[in-house]
Amino acid sequence: MRTRQPATPRKYAFLVAAGLLAAMLPGFSAAQAQPRIYRCGNTYTNDAVEAQSKGCKPMDGGNFTVIEGMRVNAPARPAAAPASAPQGAASAQQRIDASVQRARDADARLILETELKSAETRHQELQKEYNNGEPERLGNERNYQKYLDRVAELKAAIARNEADIAGIRRELSRQTSTR
Repeated sequence: MRTRQPATPRKYAFLVAAGLLAAMLPGFSAAQAQPRIYRCGNTYTNDAVEAQSKGCKPMDGGNFTVIEGMRVNAPARPAAAPASAPQGAASAQQRIDASVQRARDADARLILETELKSAETRHQELQKEYNNGEPERLGNERNYQKYLDRVAELKAAIARNEADIAGIRRELSRQTSTR
Protein backbone atom coordinates (compact mmCIF):
# COMPACT_ATOMS: atom_id res chain seq x y z
CA MET A 1 0.00 0.00 0.00
CA ARG A 2 1.38 3.35 -1.02
CA THR A 3 1.20 6.25 1.30
CA ARG A 4 0.64 9.72 0.07
CA GLN A 5 3.54 12.04 0.42
CA PRO A 6 2.87 15.40 2.02
CA ALA A 7 3.01 18.44 -0.21
CA THR A 8 6.27 20.24 -0.06
CA PRO A 9 6.61 24.01 0.28
CA ARG A 10 7.96 24.01 -3.26
CA LYS A 11 4.63 22.59 -4.56
CA TYR A 12 2.68 25.22 -2.64
CA ALA A 13 4.86 27.98 -4.08
CA PHE A 14 4.19 26.66 -7.58
CA LEU A 15 0.43 26.61 -7.01
CA VAL A 16 0.41 30.14 -5.61
CA ALA A 17 2.51 31.41 -8.54
CA ALA A 18 0.19 29.70 -11.03
CA GLY A 19 -2.82 31.29 -9.36
CA LEU A 20 -1.27 34.77 -9.44
CA LEU A 21 -0.29 34.34 -13.08
CA ALA A 22 -3.83 33.26 -13.99
CA ALA A 23 -5.29 36.26 -12.17
CA MET A 24 -3.04 38.64 -14.09
CA LEU A 25 -3.89 37.20 -17.51
CA PRO A 26 -6.57 39.09 -19.46
CA GLY A 27 -9.91 37.34 -19.50
CA PHE A 28 -9.53 35.88 -16.02
CA SER A 29 -10.33 39.08 -14.20
CA ALA A 30 -13.85 39.31 -12.82
CA ALA A 31 -14.14 42.91 -14.02
CA GLN A 32 -13.32 41.85 -17.56
CA ALA A 33 -15.47 38.74 -17.47
CA GLN A 34 -18.75 40.64 -17.17
CA PRO A 35 -19.38 44.33 -17.79
CA ARG A 36 -21.67 46.32 -15.56
CA ILE A 37 -25.37 45.78 -16.34
CA TYR A 38 -27.99 48.52 -16.05
CA ARG A 39 -31.74 48.07 -15.73
CA CYS A 40 -33.98 50.46 -17.62
CA GLY A 41 -37.53 49.48 -16.68
CA ASN A 42 -38.07 46.12 -18.39
CA THR A 43 -34.97 46.34 -20.54
CA TYR A 44 -31.30 45.84 -19.69
CA THR A 45 -28.15 47.28 -21.19
CA ASN A 46 -24.42 47.19 -20.61
CA ASP A 47 -23.77 50.52 -22.35
CA ALA A 48 -22.95 53.03 -19.61
CA VAL A 49 -23.59 56.09 -21.82
CA GLU A 50 -27.01 54.84 -22.87
CA ALA A 51 -27.85 53.89 -19.28
CA GLN A 52 -26.89 57.35 -18.00
CA SER A 53 -28.96 59.09 -20.68
CA LYS A 54 -32.03 56.98 -19.85
CA GLY A 55 -31.56 57.18 -16.09
CA CYS A 56 -31.07 53.42 -15.66
CA LYS A 57 -30.08 51.83 -12.36
CA PRO A 58 -26.98 49.62 -12.07
CA MET A 59 -27.66 45.98 -11.20
CA ASP A 60 -25.75 44.38 -8.35
CA GLY A 61 -25.46 40.72 -7.59
CA GLY A 62 -24.54 37.52 -9.34
CA ASN A 63 -24.19 36.73 -12.99
CA PHE A 64 -27.28 36.72 -15.13
CA THR A 65 -28.01 36.31 -18.79
CA VAL A 66 -30.45 38.37 -20.82
CA ILE A 67 -31.85 36.77 -23.94
CA GLU A 68 -33.80 39.09 -26.17
CA GLY A 69 -37.10 37.58 -27.26
CA MET A 70 -38.67 37.67 -30.66
CA ARG A 71 -40.67 40.71 -31.59
CA VAL A 72 -44.31 40.03 -32.37
CA ASN A 73 -45.69 41.92 -35.31
CA ALA A 74 -49.03 43.59 -34.65
CA PRO A 75 -51.86 42.05 -36.67
CA ALA A 76 -52.74 43.99 -39.76
CA ARG A 77 -55.82 46.11 -39.29
CA PRO A 78 -58.63 45.43 -41.73
CA ALA A 79 -59.12 48.05 -44.36
CA ALA A 80 -61.73 50.62 -43.45
CA ALA A 81 -65.02 50.52 -45.32
CA PRO A 82 -65.21 53.00 -48.18
CA ALA A 83 -66.49 56.39 -47.14
CA SER A 84 -69.25 56.29 -49.74
CA ALA A 85 -70.82 53.10 -48.32
CA PRO A 86 -73.57 53.71 -45.75
CA GLN A 87 -72.98 52.43 -42.19
CA GLY A 88 -75.99 50.07 -42.25
CA ALA A 89 -74.86 48.29 -45.43
CA ALA A 90 -71.99 46.41 -43.78
CA SER A 91 -74.11 45.19 -40.86
CA ALA A 92 -76.90 44.03 -43.22
CA GLN A 93 -74.41 41.79 -45.07
CA GLN A 94 -73.16 40.28 -41.80
CA ARG A 95 -76.62 39.35 -40.50
CA ILE A 96 -77.69 35.75 -40.83
CA ASP A 97 -81.12 34.73 -41.98
CA ALA A 98 -83.38 33.64 -39.10
CA SER A 99 -84.08 30.20 -40.61
CA VAL A 100 -80.35 29.57 -41.07
CA GLN A 101 -79.70 30.59 -37.45
CA ARG A 102 -82.48 28.30 -36.21
CA ALA A 103 -80.95 25.40 -38.15
CA ARG A 104 -77.53 26.15 -36.62
CA ASP A 105 -79.06 26.30 -33.14
CA ALA A 106 -80.82 22.98 -33.71
CA ASP A 107 -77.57 21.40 -34.87
CA ALA A 108 -75.74 22.75 -31.82
CA ARG A 109 -78.46 21.43 -29.53
CA LEU A 110 -78.32 18.00 -31.18
CA ILE A 111 -74.53 17.90 -30.72
CA LEU A 112 -74.86 18.88 -27.05
CA GLU A 113 -77.53 16.26 -26.45
CA THR A 114 -75.33 13.60 -28.07
CA GLU A 115 -72.39 14.68 -25.92
CA LEU A 116 -74.59 14.58 -22.82
CA LYS A 117 -75.74 11.02 -23.59
CA SER A 118 -72.18 9.81 -24.14
CA ALA A 119 -70.99 11.56 -20.95
CA GLU A 120 -73.82 9.98 -18.95
CA THR A 121 -72.99 6.55 -20.40
CA ARG A 122 -69.34 7.03 -19.51
CA HIS A 123 -70.38 8.14 -16.02
CA GLN A 124 -72.38 4.94 -15.51
CA GLU A 125 -69.40 2.85 -16.66
CA LEU A 126 -67.06 4.68 -14.28
CA GLN A 127 -69.50 4.29 -11.36
CA LYS A 128 -69.79 0.56 -12.10
CA GLU A 129 -66.01 0.17 -12.23
CA TYR A 130 -65.52 2.30 -9.10
CA ASN A 131 -67.96 0.06 -7.15
CA ASN A 132 -68.49 2.54 -4.29
CA GLY A 133 -64.76 2.96 -3.72
CA GLU A 134 -63.94 -0.76 -3.77
CA PRO A 135 -63.23 -1.74 -7.38
CA GLU A 136 -62.09 -5.24 -8.27
CA ARG A 137 -58.33 -5.70 -8.08
CA LEU A 138 -56.65 -6.39 -11.38
CA GLY A 139 -53.99 -9.03 -11.93
CA ASN A 140 -51.17 -6.51 -12.23
CA GLU A 141 -52.10 -4.85 -8.93
CA ARG A 142 -50.29 -7.16 -6.53
CA ASN A 143 -48.72 -4.04 -5.13
CA TYR A 144 -51.45 -2.42 -3.00
CA GLN A 145 -50.24 1.08 -3.91
CA LYS A 146 -51.01 0.45 -7.59
CA TYR A 147 -54.55 -0.47 -6.58
CA LEU A 148 -54.90 2.69 -4.48
CA ASP A 149 -53.56 4.81 -7.37
CA ARG A 150 -56.12 3.31 -9.74
CA VAL A 151 -58.92 3.93 -7.23
CA ALA A 152 -57.81 7.58 -6.93
CA GLU A 153 -57.69 7.93 -10.73
CA LEU A 154 -61.19 6.49 -11.01
CA LYS A 155 -62.48 8.90 -8.39
CA ALA A 156 -60.89 11.85 -10.21
CA ALA A 157 -62.30 10.66 -13.55
CA ILE A 158 -65.78 10.46 -12.02
CA ALA A 159 -65.44 14.01 -10.65
CA ARG A 160 -64.28 15.32 -14.07
CA ASN A 161 -67.11 13.51 -15.81
CA GLU A 162 -69.69 14.95 -13.38
CA ALA A 163 -68.31 18.43 -14.06
CA ASP A 164 -68.57 17.81 -17.81
CA ILE A 165 -72.17 16.67 -17.48
CA ALA A 166 -73.03 19.73 -15.39
CA GLY A 167 -71.41 22.02 -17.99
CA ILE A 168 -73.30 20.42 -20.87
CA ARG A 169 -76.58 20.73 -18.96
CA ARG A 170 -75.85 24.42 -18.26
CA GLU A 171 -75.18 25.00 -21.95
CA LEU A 172 -78.40 23.23 -22.93
CA SER A 173 -80.41 25.27 -20.44
CA ARG A 174 -78.77 28.46 -21.70
CA GLN A 175 -79.76 27.62 -25.26
CA THR A 176 -83.31 26.90 -24.16
CA SER A 177 -83.61 30.17 -22.24
CA THR A 178 -82.35 32.34 -25.13
CA ARG A 179 -85.14 31.24 -27.46
